[in-house]
Amino acid sequence: MKAIENSKTIILSFMLVGLIVTMAACGGNEEAGQSDGIGSIDTITFADAGWDSIRIHNAIAKNIIENGFGYNTESMPGSETGSLIGIGNGSLDVYMEIWTGNFYDQYTEAIDNGEIIELAVNFDDTAEGLYVPTYVIEGDAERGIEPLAPGLKSIHDLPEYWEVFQDPEDTSQGRIYGSIPGWAADNVLEAKMINYGLEDTFTYFQPGSDTALNTSLINAYENGEPWVGYYWEPTWIAGMYDITLLEDEPYDEALWNNGYLTEFPSQRLTIAVQNQFPEQAPEVAEFLSNYTTSAEITNELLAHMQETDAENEEVAVFFLQEYEDVWTTWVSEDIVEKVKAGL
Repeated sequence: MKAIENSKTIILSFMLVGLIVTMAACGGNEEAGQSDGIGSIDTITFADAGWDSIRIHNAIAKNIIENGFGYNTESMPGSETGSLIGIGNGSLDVYMEIWTGNFYDQYTEAIDNGEIIELAVNFDDTAEGLYVPTYVIEGDAERGIEPLAPGLKSIHDLPEYWEVFQDPEDTSQGRIYGSIPGWAADNVLEAKMINYGLEDTFTYFQPGSDTALNTSLINAYENGEPWVGYYWEPTWIAGMYDITLLEDEPYDEALWNNGYLTEFPSQRLTIAVQNQFPEQAPEVAEFLSNYTTSAEITNELLAHMQETDAENEEVAVFFLQEYEDVWTTWVSEDIVEKVKAGL
């Protein structure tokens, strides 16, 4: 119910933002070098769906767009599904990292109906599901940790080891740390709790944010304690800590559509825009259609952020300086020079 209420709030917010953006677009922006004609746009609004990697890719794209093309940019926070709604109704312009497998039907329907336009695949070498610290299964001799659940391989093995992951608030059950409310993965995991019979032995605990989820995992890991919960890659945590994804049934579309009875599908993390954007900012749309990275690059950027305590904008500058061979293939030489001058 909370997720539904949040979605309603987000939709109303997006409608208001969409009205404001539309009014601004009609006025034009000569300082930004954009025309005042019908359909022009002066401020490009990015979806901030709530996790670090999308914020980094937003910052990279925004730097290039501002310095290379002269547009203003902004970010609008919202849930994963709410952001897709915002792109579909034109309240948002650009969604840099859509986990398309999380709502495949909704996403493809929006494309087929012409509500959104997919421009590129940002990267497609991802993973998500229920993870445990690897020492839970294998132990860690250097830290003096014995294997806590040596036979744990699959999500289906969890009921056998519920006592290992005992819920501190209800010691008669284990605790699974779930996805963030409003994320598509939250609906998937709640269904798995029922359809896999996990609710008989586990409490599904929803952290209020990705920060809360991260904190629970980091605290458990640094103390050598058991932990099981939702996570995904790429993330800085997956790059810095040894964690293991629990196996599930091989992905099958029919089974997935009938109660999420398989592993999470492989993900195409795409870049999509609202359907008028290619006409409003054709040169930016062309740039975004060339934008492509990888989970490896994203992991490295996330690790850099964590190790240096850098802001998203600082990580974007780091990328533009250290991965020049990547991003300079996305834009023309004159745009490259403008972006470099902006650095």
